[in-house]
This record gives sequence, structure tokens and C-alpha cells, in this order.
Amino acid sequence: MKKLLCFLFVSLSLLVNAATDGERAVISLNGTWQFDQTINSFPPKKFTRTIPVPGLVHLATPKIEEYDKFFKREESVEAKEQHNLYNIDYTPRYSWYRKTVFIPAELEGKNGIITIKKSQYVTQVYINGMDMGTSMSCYTPIEFPISRAIKFGSENEILIKVGDRVWLPSEAAGGTDKEKEHYLPGIWDDVELSFTGNVRVNRLLALPSVKNRNITIKAQIRNFKPAQIFYGDAMSDSINLSISIAEKLSGKIVANKEIRVNTKRDNLSEAVIDIPMDEFTNWSVDNPFLYKAKVTLTSNGDISDEISKQFGMRDFTRKGKFFYLNDEKIILRGTNITLQRFFEDPDCSNLVWDREWVRKLLVDYPKQLNWNMMRICVGIVPDFWYDIADENGLLFQNEWLYWQNHGWDDQIRKEYTDWVWTDGCHPSIAIWDAINENWDDYIGNTLIPELKKMDNTRVWDSGYMTAEQMQNDEMDEPHPYQGVISWIQPGANRNVYPLGNLDFKPESLVEIQQSGSAQLVNEYGWIWLWRNGIPSKLTVETFEYYLGENSTPTQNWEFQAYWMQLETEWLRSEPALAGVLAFSYLTNNYGYTGDWFEGNIKELRPTETLAWLQHAFAPAATFINLTDERYMHIVEPHVPGSTLLFNLTGINNFTMPINGTVKVKFLNEHGETAINQNFQVKLESFQRTDFPVSINLPKEAGGYVLVAEFTSENGQPVISRRFIKVGQADKYNYYKLNTELK
Repeated sequence: MKKLLCFLFVSLSLLVNAATDGERAVISLNGTWQFDQTINSFPPKKFTRTIPVPGLVHLATPKIEEYDKFFKREESVEAKEQHNLYNIDYTPRYSWYRKTVFIPAELEGKNGIITIKKSQYVTQVYINGMDMGTSMSCYTPIEFPISRAIKFGSENEILIKVGDRVWLPSEAAGGTDKEKEHYLPGIWDDVELSFTGNVRVNRLLALPSVKNRNITIKAQIRNFKPAQIFYGDAMSDSINLSISIAEKLSGKIVANKEIRVNTKRDNLSEAVIDIPMDEFTNWSVDNPFLYKAKVTLTSNGDISDEISKQFGMRDFTRKGKFFYLNDEKIILRGTNITLQRFFEDPDCSNLVWDREWVRKLLVDYPKQLNWNMMRICVGIVPDFWYDIADENGLLFQNEWLYWQNHGWDDQIRKEYTDWVWTDGCHPSIAIWDAINENWDDYIGNTLIPELKKMDNTRVWDSGYMTAEQMQNDEMDEPHPYQGVISWIQPGANRNVYPLGNLDFKPESLVEIQQSGSAQLVNEYGWIWLWRNGIPSKLTVETFEYYLGENSTPTQNWEFQAYWMQLETEWLRSEPALAGVLAFSYLTNNYGYTGDWFEGNIKELRPTETLAWLQHAFAPAATFINLTDERYMHIVEPHVPGSTLLFNLTGINNFTMPINGTVKVKFLNEHGETAINQNFQVKLESFQRTDFPVSINLPKEAGGYVLVAEFTSENGQPVISRRFIKVGQADKYNYYKLNTELK
């Protein structure tokens, strides 16, 4: 107990010293809070539960009422295409958080702010019984001044009320997701109290320009002094704003500048400063070098506030149909994360806030899988996720939860603007994604041009809006899903998608080729499974058609891995594409789609789909250009001993030509090599190169695996495969070729 008191005394002393010097003093409110729920808007008479912050209401102990209605572990699946938000199977409740915190007397006279980085849905804050304010923002920080309610030198009660999704006001900039059935409320990012002098850095943007060799600092400054009451009273104050730029790891200062800024009282003012960067290291996927910008506000010689933000010197631009990182062409390769859907996963628990688990998800596997980008789809993520991506060279397409049309223009402008202010320092965020699979004239033609002026260091995506709907269409997000059985007309030839044929050109691919904007395929792969190996709600018919009824999880996983490999090869062989992002890496189990893990997601056990995607996403590879003959219907077998003619399609995402060796072989059902052939290839940079291959087929009838193994100089083998039928056989058995992630 003495050690605890000593620790608290030292901690409070440090806090008091910071406050005495005039710098920002911060008290973290993360940790355990008292918690309970009510049906009406009055607080509970007593709190019977606890809950971690950050977290959502499913983490309360004991469990919330009707917990089992939010989390259902289905043993079987029923085909379903969408869900109506208002078809609820639970009782909407208010969620109440309570915490007491000691605030030192030394902070009296300072201006206090409570910051809740993210809370959903409709959040109201009380301190010592006084109402501090209400906010409908769900994905950007909620902040209220609190000094008038604080009891300095004593304990203070903080009470936070959070509403249910069905009560979110019509004007709120929060879309609906027709593939979600439960929207969990709660405080899902950091919470803190902070104290400053009379002027405070409210928001800070560090916008780099590698091309111009400078950094633009934009500071939004809050002046707490009272507004003018009598004629002749001061309306503004002049302050010093100084900035120092330092390398994050070494602390070496590389640039600094100081200016004088006029700030309007009881209001927000903006300052913009350009700082030359004579020497610097670029931030890139391979070298995520970071800097810190420290901003200090001084009023009458005293420090009023001081904060730091990390950033990277990088340019992400669009030229024609392609993206460029630091003026070097980059082909985007990766996947999607749908975090808001994952929140309703029975195994979600506290994993979203477990830094070790998140690092494995965002760093360890993606590096093996040759991914350089992820799309944060239909909803953004906690702030530290972006920090991890910054530090490890992962790019993000950062998408707001805006799928179905929702929100009023003024509120959308308010929340989207704060979104850019809040997350705009992260070098990992390369693309702001305003809409998913939809259109909105205001967002596309009014708001995005405004926000481009605010942040010109990134590309904007606006869902399905193209150059026909937008004045400045930087990029499009085609979703060329193939093989969707429910979309095929009854009686039609069901082989509408020749899986494995790299020359297949449906209308969606023709539109990609004809567009003048960058084309980023950020969804494909209508072949989802739950983590127990059974089809998702959207893919029951798909698996029944290709595998028959009652297929086993093993059969489903094997088919999914093959399908995803071949469809990825098809898309990556299209030279008009600026990037390919598979759907989906993390989502809700027991949902409409699925991800590529098995068992409890806590363990992050990859299925064979991820193991094969590491080959399909290799930066340099050769792919077999042949239609599958195992799963595609109406395919005749080859004559034994005949000659098979096909092309190997080579791709190369590197900036220089790649030389290597290709081994082509047939494996019989026992894994024995029946036929093999080796030759040298040269893959030109950013081009598709087709190599004709002539090879004699085995003379024995049966099922074979045609394998093309490309190995570059000093590289690892990259495998492409196709199942081939030779001759007439009662049953075609195929060898299972294995590959795995470490």
C-alpha cells in the first residue's frame, strides 16, 4: 500500500509540474469504469457492472442483458442477402459509464477538456452532475470544456451516457450496413482529460511534400478567453506559435520555425505554416521513416500548450490510371478489414484493443502475403491501428461507414472535415474513401473538392461515382465479383465465369480498361466461408452449385483457396488495374461474408486460402492461363498423350526487369511428377508478358495438377496451378499440393 501511495504521489507530482510549466497536462481515463444500462434516459440507481474503456458494451462484467441476442453461434446457415436495420430482436438501451478521478489543485485556473476519441451512438457527458454536452459523432473525437464543473484538489464524478444505433439522428453522418444485424454501442477509443493555458492546439495537421521539399503545418487553435461583452473589449489575442521537426527515433531536430498568430477569443482560429525540409528521409512501404512535429503555443512569454504528432515525408499521388508513392509507380496489393462487422463477432472480445494481436494482424501476416495496402471498409478503426501501420509501412484506404445513403449535408461536412483534421497526419492513410458502393452528388462534387484544398496529399474515392458523375474523378472502385450463382438467369450456361482464364473480359473489365481514372479493385471473391468451414449467408448457393450439397469444411476450404488464387491471378494479370484488394481479411464470423481464418479468431490461424494468396500476390510471378477443369462444369477431358498449348502470363510490379526460371510440371494423384519442363523468362517492369508453352500430356487417364513454379534470382518459388482432366476416368482424383504461412 505504501508503494502504491508513493507511486500515486510521484505521478501526481509529475502532472502538477507539467501544469505549472504551462504545458499540456493529460490524465488518461482508460481502464475499468462502472457500467450499467437503462431502458429510459435516467441514470441507473446503482451500478452493478464494470467495463473496460476503450471497448464496447459486450465487454461488460457481468454480461449485459440480452447478450445472447447480440452474439449467436449458428450451427447451420440460412441463405440471406441483406438485413433491415430496424428489424431488431433486442430492447434498445442507454449505456452508462461512471468513473471518479482525482484532479490536483495545482490544475485550477487551467482550461480542461474531456476527449473521447470515438464513441457510438450519441454521447452525453456529465461531470459532477453538470451537463457538459452531447454529440452524435461516432468516428471522430468528442470534446467538451469541463473547467466549470471540476472540483480541483478532490475526486470528481464523470458520467457518460451512450445511446443505441436506432436512436442516431437523421442528420448524423453515419451510414447503415445491410450486412450487419447488430450495432454495438460503446466508447471504443481512448478517453482523457487534458489541461492547458488560455490557448490550445485543438487539431494539428502535418502535410508533407516530397516534391516541394517542405512540410505544411495546419493548426486549429482554441482560444478560451471570453468573447467580447462590452464595446471596446478585446476580441482576439496575438500568440507565438513555434514548430520543431525531429526524427522520431533519434530525436534529432531537422527544422523549426516560429510565427505570430492572431486568435479569436472563445473561438477556433487556423494557422498555416510552410517549413522547408532541406534534408529528409522518405517514408515508404519498405522504409517507414517517421518524424515528429512539436507545436508550442506561447502567450505573454508563458507556454500555454504543447503537443506532438508523428508523420512521414511521403507523396501519394495519382497520374493517369496509376498511383505513385514518392513519384515512383506503385501497384497496390492487399485486402479489406470490416471492423464494424467484426464487432458483432462472438469471438471479438477485446481483441480490437490488444496491441499484440493487432500487430500480428496488420504486420506479421501481410508482410508474408506480399500486401502493401488494406482498405478499412465500411467504418474506420481505433487510432493506434494507424500508428502501427505508420511504423510498419502499411498503406490504408480509409473508408467512412457510408454505404446506404444517410446524413444531412451540413453534418456530413462537419464530421468529414473533423475526420481529415483528426487522422490526417498518418502517412499510412493514402486514400480517403468517402462512400462505399453508392453515389452522393454533394459529397462527390462539393465536399470532396473542399477537403482536397484542406489536404492535398492524398487521393479521394467516392464509391461508385465515376467521371460521368464527378467533376474530378481521381479513382474508381470497381467490384468485379464473378461466379455469383444468384445473379445468373435460370437456364443459362452456369459457366459464365471461366475460372482460371486470364483473358476473360466481362463488361466490368472492359469498363476498367476504358476508364481514364485510376482503377482500384477493392472487392472481389464471392466465395466466403465461416471459420468452421461452412458457407456464409451469401454463398450457400455458390458452394452447392460447384461442390454439391453437404460438402465438407475441408472440401470448402480447398475450393475457396483455389478460387481465390485463380481469381486473384486473373485480376493481377490486367495491366490497366492500379491495385487489387481481396475481400475480406477480417469480418464477422456467422455473417453474410467471411474471412480467411479458422477456429477462434484470437489465435489468428490462417486457412489455406491465405497460404495460396501469398503466391497470387507475389510482386513478380508467372500465372498459368488455362480454365480450371476440376470445378468448372461442361469441360471435356484432354486426349492422353496429346500436346497442351497454353500461355504463361508474367507480371512484375517492381521498377526493374526481373529474370528467373519457370519449372512446369504435371503431378498425378499421388504427387509424382509425370511431365516436367524448365525455361528462363524475363519479366518487364509493370507489364504483362505472355510466354507460349507447349507440353505433352500424360498418357495415363486421371486428374492432374499442372504446376508452374517461378523462381527469380535470389527469390522464393511462386506457384501457379490448374487442375487438368486427362482421358476418360470414372473418377478424377487430384493431388493436394500444400503451401503454408509461417
